[in-house]
Amino acid sequence: MMRAIIKTAAEAGALEMRDIPAPQIGAGDVLVRIKKTAICGTDIHIYKWDDWAARTIRTPMVLGHEFVGEIAAIGDNVRGLAVGQLVSGEGHIVCGICRHCITGAQHLCRQTRGIGVNIDGVFAEYAAVPATNIWVCDPAIPDDILAMLDPLGNAVHTALAFNVLGEDVLITGAGPIGIMAVPIVKRAGARNVVITDINPARLAMAKAAGADAAIDVRTESISDIFVKLGIVEGFDIGLEMSGAPQAFSDMVDNMANGGKIAVLGIFGKPPQIDWNKVIFNSLTLMGIYGRRMYDTWYKMSALLKTGLASDVYPIITHTLPADNFQKGFDLMASGEACKVVLDWS
Repeated sequence: MMRAIIKTAAEAGALEMRDIPAPQIGAGDVLVRIKKTAICGTDIHIYKWDDWAARTIRTPMVLGHEFVGEIAAIGDNVRGLAVGQLVSGEGHIVCGICRHCITGAQHLCRQTRGIGVNIDGVFAEYAAVPATNIWVCDPAIPDDILAMLDPLGNAVHTALAFNVLGEDVLITGAGPIGIMAVPIVKRAGARNVVITDINPARLAMAKAAGADAAIDVRTESISDIFVKLGIVEGFDIGLEMSGAPQAFSDMVDNMANGGKIAVLGIFGKPPQIDWNKVIFNSLTLMGIYGRRMYDTWYKMSALLKTGLASDVYPIITHTLPADNFQKGFDLMASGEACKVVLDWS
C-alpha cells in the first residue's frame, strides 16, 4: 500500500490523501519511488473543477504529473536504466506507432494520454511510468527544480517555438511557466520582453527574472510601454501562458503585422478573438501542447547546466510535506504561491 492524493469527486476541491495499492509494473515500465512532486496549473484547473476539467477528468483519480524520484524496480524488457537512478519523466504517454511517433514528432500523437490527466498520476509514494518516458536527471541540479522539469519544458518549448533573436516579445500570464519563459527568451536573444498579469507579486518575480517591463493590466495598458521601450509597430512574438480570454484578446490587439503567437495557456472558457485582426494582420498562431520529445528535454537540461537553474529557482516559493498538500493547493489557487513542491520523504 502507499499514500496518494486523490481527486475523489467531480466538484471543486474534493482532494484526499488515501492509502491505495502500489502500482504494478509491466515488462516495459519503471517503478519510481517518488521524492518530490510539484503542483501545476493544470492541477489547479482540476482542483477548481472548471469547464475544461469537467470535460476532461474522470474521478476518482490520482493527481499529478511533475515529479522527481529514484528507480525502485524495472520491467523485464527495460534496458539502459538501473535501480537507484535519479529520474523525472515526460508526462505525455504516446502510442509509438502512428505517423507522428515513427517520424520523431511524438508530441503530435493523437493517442496521447496525460499522466495525472487521463490516467493516474504521480502524487503518490510510487508511480509506474513507461521506460520510454523516463528522463535520467543530473544530481547536481536541486531536487526542487528536477520536480518541475515538466512545466519548465513547457516554457522552453513555447519560448523557442519561434525565433526570438532581436525580437520584441509579449508574455501574457506571470504564472510559473510565464516567469520561467522570461530568462529563456532573454538567453535566446530577445530585444525586449514584456509580461502581463494581475498579480503584483508574480509581476515582481518576472521583473527580477529579467523582464524589461511587467504590466498590471488592471491599472496599465500594454500599448503604454511602446514608447518607453522603442516598440514601433507592436510585438513580434507573443507567448500566451495565462489561459485568460481577455489576455489573449489583448495580445492579438498588440501584435505587429506578421507577428507570431505561441499559445500554451488552457482556457477554462473559450476566448473571444477578433479573427479579422488575425487574418488582415497576417498573424501566425501555434498551439503548444507539452514538450517536443525529447528535443525539448535536451535543450532544457543544457540551459539548466549553464545558469538557468539559478534563474528559475526563485519561483519555488513553498516546499511542504506531502501530507500538507491542502495548504499547497490553497496557496496556489489563491495566487499567494508561485510554485509549490511537495516532499514525499
